[in-house]
Amino acid sequence: MKKIFLLLFWLSFALTTKAQTLYFPPTDNNQAWQTTDPATLGWCPARIDNLYNYLEQQNTKGFMILKDGKIVLERYFGTFTQDSLWYWASAGKTITSFLVGKAQEENLLNLTDKTSDYLGTGWTSCTLAQENNITIRHQLTMTTGLDDGVTDNHCTTPACLNYLANAGTRWAYHNAPYTLLESVLENATGVNINLYTQQKLKTPTGMTGLWTTVDYDNVYFSRVRSMARFGLLIQGGGAWNGTQLINPTYYNQMINTSQNLNLSYGYLWWLNGKSSFMVPTSQIVFPGSYAPDAPADMYAAIGKNGQILSIAPSQGLVVVRMGNASNDLEVPFLLCNEIWQRINLLDCNLALQNPEQAQPSLYPNPAQNELNITHLAADAHIEIYSALGQKILTTTASTIDVSGLARGLYCVKIHQNGQTTRLKWIKE
Repeated sequence: MKKIFLLLFWLSFALTTKAQTLYFPPTDNNQAWQTTDPATLGWCPARIDNLYNYLEQQNTKGFMILKDGKIVLERYFGTFTQDSLWYWASAGKTITSFLVGKAQEENLLNLTDKTSDYLGTGWTSCTLAQENNITIRHQLTMTTGLDDGVTDNHCTTPACLNYLANAGTRWAYHNAPYTLLESVLENATGVNINLYTQQKLKTPTGMTGLWTTVDYDNVYFSRVRSMARFGLLIQGGGAWNGTQLINPTYYNQMINTSQNLNLSYGYLWWLNGKSSFMVPTSQIVFPGSYAPDAPADMYAAIGKNGQILSIAPSQGLVVVRMGNASNDLEVPFLLCNEIWQRINLLDCNLALQNPEQAQPSLYPNPAQNELNITHLAADAHIEIYSALGQKILTTTASTIDVSGLARGLYCVKIHQNGQTTRLKWIKE
């Protein structure tokens, strides 16, 4: 028993010490945010420039990397500046997750409560029994069982919310039930979403920003640094500069697998390093991680057009990317992974045959009819394999007709310059 006590003591001490190493910037945005010289991390200036070049090519507007809370990299592109506002898209779902946890901590709601307790009966087109099975937790985990295949799955009117499966038995990336969490929060707390966000999140952390209604959606707009502040709060276990802002039990549930259907999904957070993952608009369960080049413990807020907040506790890094993207995917996993590919290459100690050579990438991903491969060399040779390892086709073309392939996960092998690059690709 004494040994167990000592072990728990030292584990607690180690975790506390680690948390204390985080730097938290002043909540007054007019005061300076401390920085870390990239050279102290062993990052090469030329490789940082390569990262910035890639980001610019991908229509990035703002980018930041924090190391233990301090700014290591910060770059804005075109006319976008530190003070410019941009939308979070679905990355903002994670703010809602935080606020739901806070409301539960304050005994204003419970995840096991029926959604109809806060929205009233008839908020869907389901039978009363079907509707009463849907809880707040189902909204947080994308398991309401409502049909995401309707004409507009952002539509929040009862006519758009139709029964497809029993709540908790089907995972589907469905925006409308998520959006209605705002009404749940407002009815539970008695204040509007912007005021509750101000009280529980923005004031204690120095975040700025505003929820705005765009069509059916509730979209959060802020500066890049505000997204970074939120990432630092989550990296710190939900604590800001020694003050715990969210219940630790809920925090752990939020950033861990929330159901057994999509192992890579927590409470509106995307989790890396799991044995399988699912994607929006598909019921296929794909083996492996959605961002295999990112640290296994990374978790992320990811939104349309590449709004990304990525946190890697093992490396002490928070990565923020805002901007546009070359496709309109709801959750652009490929962009998230490619950014991490280039972060991994920043280390000067990593030997590269040609550090300036751009890495091949695939788009769109997922794809239905046409797959494009970027940055191919003259000697490039491409092979596509099924998830079972069967070679499907070989080509040297950068644009491939894939309309005849079955839906599923594929491995694309690109042989060039004496090296082989392996990329995951999803056929819709």
